[in-house]
This record gives sequence, C-alpha cells and structure tokens, in this order.
Amino acid sequence: MKVLVINCGSSSIKYQLLDMENEELLSKGLLEKIGINGSNLQHKKGSKKHVIEKEIKNHVEGLKLIINALVDKEIGVVSDINEIDAVGHRVVHGGKIASSLRVTDEVLKAVQDNTFLAPLHNPPNLQGIKAAKEVLPDIPHIAVFDTAYHQTMPVEAYTYAIPKEFRDKYSIRRYGFHGTSHRYIGKATSDFLKKPIDELKIISCHIGNGASICAIDGGKSVDTSMGLTPLEGLIMGTRSGDIDPAIVPFLQEEEGLSPEEVSNILNKKSGMYALTNNKFLDMRDVENRALVNEPLCKTAHSIYEYRIAKYIGAYAAAMNGVDVIVFTAGVGENSPLLRRNVINKYMGYLGAGVDLEKNECRGVSRDISADDASVRVLVIPTNEELMIARDTEEIVKNNLEELHLS
Repeated sequence: MKVLVINCGSSSIKYQLLDMENEELLSKGLLEKIGINGSNLQHKKGSKKHVIEKEIKNHVEGLKLIINALVDKEIGVVSDINEIDAVGHRVVHGGKIASSLRVTDEVLKAVQDNTFLAPLHNPPNLQGIKAAKEVLPDIPHIAVFDTAYHQTMPVEAYTYAIPKEFRDKYSIRRYGFHGTSHRYIGKATSDFLKKPIDELKIISCHIGNGASICAIDGGKSVDTSMGLTPLEGLIMGTRSGDIDPAIVPFLQEEEGLSPEEVSNILNKKSGMYALTNNKFLDMRDVENRALVNEPLCKTAHSIYEYRIAKYIGAYAAAMNGVDVIVFTAGVGENSPLLRRNVINKYMGYLGAGVDLEKNECRGVSRDISADDASVRVLVIPTNEELMIARDTEEIVKNNLEELHLS
C-alpha cells in the first residue's frame, strides 16, 4: 500500500509518499506561499531536490501540482495516480476524539467544531482535507489527530480548576499536542531498548520551535505539558509557555490591549524571541552564542533548560519513577548542549546522567547515558509522518470507520 501523508498549513503543504510494504520513503516535499507571490514546490526524489516555481492560488491547485510531480516521468516516483492507495492527514485538534479516523462528514464537522480551540491550525487542516478529497476523490482519506493520544490522561491531569459551568460549556481541559510524535517515540523507545512498552515509564521530550513533554506510562500518555492550546508548558521559539494568568488582564488594563493583541504577544512575540530581546528565533543562533558566553543568550538558554528540567522532574513524580528520558524533534535531536545541561545539571537525583562523548551526536538514535546511570537517556529522531501512514494503513486495511470519543 502506498500512502500519501499531507500536513496543510494556511499557505503551505508538507507531504510524504511512503510504500508501506517496507515503510520506504519514496518522496517528500514542501509547497510554500500558496496564494502569495513566489509560490514554489520543493520536491525530493531520493537525495535530489527539484524546485518548481509556479503561482498557486489555493490548496486544490497546490495538491494538483504535488500529484503531477509524484507521477512525472523524470522526477516522479509512481507511474500513475492510481498507485496512491490512501491519504493520511495531520489534524492538530480533535477535541475528545480518541483515535485516528476515516474522513466522513461527521469527522469533518468535528474538525470544524474544534476550530475555536486551534484557530491557527484546524482551518488549514480542514481546507487541506477538502482539497485532497477533491483532487483524489476515489481513495480513502484518514484524519490523524495530534490530541488523540492524550485522551488516556486521567482526570487529575487534564482538569483545570475553574468553574464547572465553563469547563462544560467550552470544553475547557488539557488536551495536549504532538501526540503523534510522542506515540512514535514510545514505540521506538520500546524497540530500541528491546523491552515491552507496558513495562516502561518514559518521559518524551519533543523539543523544537514548538515543544512539549509527555509522561508515557505503559505506552499511554498520562500527562503532557501543552494544554487547552499549544501555548501552555515549555518556553518555545515565540510562545511564552507557562505564565501567571493574571499577566493577561494586567497587560490589557495597563497597556490598553485587546484579548487578540495579548494572545498575539504570547504566541508570536514571546518565548526565546522575547528572552533574546527580539533578536533570535532559531535555537541554533541562541546556542552558538551561549557557547561563547554571550550574556543575553547564555541566560536565555539557561531559562529554557530550567523549564524543561522542571517538567521532567514533575513527570517522574507523576509516574512515581522513570526508566528512560528521550530527546527528540529539531532541538532535542540536534543539541548536545541542551541535553547535557538539562540532564547533568538537574537530573542526578533521579539517577540520570549523560556521557559527554556519547552525547556528541545529531539526528541519530543513540543511548547517551553515563555508564553508571540507572535512568537511561536516549536520542531518537521522531517520525510523525510514518506514524500517520501506519494509522492510515491500519484503518484502510481493517475498514475502521467508527468515531471513538472518550
């Protein structure tokens, strides 16, 4: 079975085509600037990248361009569109949906209904599904939700202490995100250690421009750092992470700001960007300057590390222990400095330690634990697209269509 995995943003489409017989990546690419001047498709076949510059007005036109590239005689990887058996779609917020699902009218309505919980993500996800169904109408389409994995959290982990009338009326609770990545890491950790996942307590650290930590006990998510929205939790590239909620009305009153303006500040003008005085968004820039003791970046990086360490400690307590801590995603996979400082500065009491020589790695699966460590520390690259493709294959093969709500 060949599965096309699609991740739609408001002006972009990321995609991968995988052959699930051997889970081989056939092609991947990125279409940028949909509806904007300068739109282009960066299409990869093997190690070769092909750039196609063409004005694309909408997602339907964009998906047609992607399909044409996939079947092109020179840069394509399939001879005919009919070789694509199914499409898997990333959807950020599924509310209380607890599994990946075949796309039906009911599922589309659920995605639409949860737009108020993820206004930046669900609308383009929904637009992408509709466009893909128009371009590829005769094959199954599967929605894979970032939030679904976290539906196993217990009530004490997902409940906010605000009046029940508001919790019920607006579905306010912790949902969590990056669920597809955390689920992949749980299985990959079990495979790496050659231990059954139901015997492991794992803390999965998905650290990228967006970042979250998940406590995985016996293969199930029991807590995670993002909440109702992806704003809660760790410090991120431009997101504040945890703050005193009283800061919001304070800024509104003192600065005369609207709710939308405060939300924009917390989502797009905070985080590492704010800690470096609006200079740096990319953690590589911050890290390079921290390594040469540039004061502003060194302090910002220390604050970043500290917040990660606090969550790891909290989740070790939540699970009454931890067997393995895993770093993944762009920063987690590629920053020896971050891993070393988080573990060796803060996690000694848990029995965790990083071997400095083993830790000098990027983008590979490796055990970086100190020889005498009782808690293992791993680096494992995430693969959300493969997880989406696996769910898509399973649902199509088993003809699963029912809507699972917790």
